[in-house]
Amino acid sequence: MKVDHFLLSPGLGQVEQEARRAESIGFDGFFTADTAHDPFLPLVTAARVTGRMDLGTGIAVAFARSPMTVAYTSWDLADASGGRFLLGLGTQIRAHVTRRFSMPWEAPAARLAEYIRALRAIWYSWQNGSRLSFTGEYYSFTLMTPFFDPGPIAHPSIPIYVSAVNPLVTRLAGELCQGIHVHPFHTARYVREVMIPEIQRGAAKAGRSADEVALAAAVFVVSGETPREREAAEAYVRQQIAFYASTPAYRRVLDHHGWSFGEKLTAMSKRGEWGEMASVIPDEVVEEVAVVAPLAEVGSAIRRRYEGLLERVALYTVPGFGGLSDGEWAELVSSIAGPR
Repeated sequence: MKVDHFLLSPGLGQVEQEARRAESIGFDGFFTADTAHDPFLPLVTAARVTGRMDLGTGIAVAFARSPMTVAYTSWDLADASGGRFLLGLGTQIRAHVTRRFSMPWEAPAARLAEYIRALRAIWYSWQNGSRLSFTGEYYSFTLMTPFFDPGPIAHPSIPIYVSAVNPLVTRLAGELCQGIHVHPFHTARYVREVMIPEIQRGAAKAGRSADEVALAAAVFVVSGETPREREAAEAYVRQQIAFYASTPAYRRVLDHHGWSFGEKLTAMSKRGEWGEMASVIPDEVVEEVAVVAPLAEVGSAIRRRYEGLLERVALYTVPGFGGLSDGEWAELVSSIAGPR
């Protein structure tokens, strides 16, 4: 497995140091999130100061941006990184797209599929000097004059990953994409029994192999060097599980396992009872969603759960890991990756 590092919302001034450190530790990828900062800008710096790691968005909100805007940015990052850039896209949910970004929302799976096809049409035009002619139900791109055409680059085949929870987008990934960012709120059983069959259906539709679609995920971990750190990690993970389980969009994971506390959590969230929600999550759910292991065994525990299932893995940031030295991080990364 490849082991990735996620840059979670630091300012741009911290990127150079963190990217250099991640590569020196031995991480295989450096990913950003579309949260409190733009996900693309840090990768410009990371491309300049690293030479081995993959660089990617995990994820950028697609519907907040025109495909043309994303096409330009991705093209530049692919060129600047020597082909190490992976474009991760996600739909987000209606409230964020319409109320935070003030952008339209409809038929997210169909719209995302067309978005991806539009990106590839734009890139094909730039690489081959052909006329841009893409007309779909949601997007139309028919104008590209030489002044605005960046021209060909050495690494034009930009891998596209999508963030998938529901079957439609998972199937879309099997049909059109090189990878999936599996949501941190998942179980290995859900990935194996629900997501992979949908990937296979999408791949079969496109006449390709499901093996062409890499699965990547950030995983919750309950661990730490001291009892206090382990308790803090468990409390944090339990709260995160409660937050995600309260969101109807992620209810499929609960339903697949027969966990019936989703509606209760949703009602509590509407009443603003955020502090009390963690107490609803049973211990067995924490153990199913998160990897629970002593610090010295975290790497082997992650590998046992996900080897042969995930191609890329990252640790969801939790208490208990902040005090590790670079050497200890390097040992942990190596233990997760297994034999290279």
